[in-house]
Amino acid sequence: MILTFLGKGGTGRTTVAIAAAKQLASQGRRVLLIGQDPSPTFGLLLGATVGADPQEVGANLQAVQLQSTVLLERSWEEVKQLEAQYLRSPTLKNVYGQELSIFPGLDQALAMNAIREFNNLGKYDDIVYDGNGDISTLRMLGMPESISWYQRRFQKVFQESDLGKAISPFIQPITSTILNVSWTADNLSQQQPAKQATQLIEEGKAALADPSRVAAYLVTTDAPTAIATAKYLWGSAQQISLTVGGVLLNQASTVEAIETEFAPLPLSSIPSGNGTDWQPLMDALPDFKQAIQAPKPLSIDTAARQVRLFLPGFDKKQVKLTQYGPEVTIEAGDQRRNILLPPPLSGQPVKGAKFQDGYLIISF
Repeated sequence: MILTFLGKGGTGRTTVAIAAAKQLASQGRRVLLIGQDPSPTFGLLLGATVGADPQEVGANLQAVQLQSTVLLERSWEEVKQLEAQYLRSPTLKNVYGQELSIFPGLDQALAMNAIREFNNLGKYDDIVYDGNGDISTLRMLGMPESISWYQRRFQKVFQESDLGKAISPFIQPITSTILNVSWTADNLSQQQPAKQATQLIEEGKAALADPSRVAAYLVTTDAPTAIATAKYLWGSAQQISLTVGGVLLNQASTVEAIETEFAPLPLSSIPSGNGTDWQPLMDALPDFKQAIQAPKPLSIDTAARQVRLFLPGFDKKQVKLTQYGPEVTIEAGDQRRNILLPPPLSGQPVKGAKFQDGYLIISF
């Protein structure tokens, strides 16, 4: 299971992530704790020196601190190997990963790929990811869905364009000249690199939509700004099909009013830590496997001709709904989601939409 935490900065997300990793490890599970922040804070809180490669920091517990420059170097070597495999005269062999700079947004893509690779190793039962815990983390986790939409939409647009039709006859002779393989316009999407990329995207989408594989928990204090931020991230997480399993109220007593704010999510009160004794924090944490009991972000009922999207924290005025062919686009906050409708609903016009118990219910 991949577990991450969302909330306003300063609410104790990193402390909670470390406590969660220790709790899972104490249960005999093999755990990897991943820190996104390259500053010394992560290692100081953990009480260990953490590097760019996983290392033992406790029984059943390993930790790694992501370093974008190192990840870029490793990924660049993979790109060069792929190029050499298909291109007759590779062009990237004289460009080295150590020379490359990190541009905005690349950190998140590299982190997403690193989490995927660690997860595929099969060495860990659980991965606890201590990221930024904000909208950037949600955009990172939502990459498979976003890439899938761009791939699906623009591939069709290109194929139907005058440019696509004009160059289609030349794809086969060009690929056979400069590549080690010969592709045509008709089978381009069926070639191994394209199929591998599509498979990775689909696997990412399936994992994110499965709360037994990926889940998030909200971390907040009783400060109004922290509560408002947690609610906003709760609703935004639904836009990428990320299940939010519960709320961790840090350094505050459980208050009925706060429970009401986040109903129906379970709320756990987390005590203050002293930096050395982690047991009280570990004991206060919930059973993270219970995330499967949380409301599903999306459900489609073809018999009732309805799509139900869980959007807590938003109201009807904050949501925009548009429809283009077989897809419905939902815009809420700073997140946009494209829902590809199943065949029974594809192409059917939206007849109505309403909010009910935190759900946006769209009827066809």
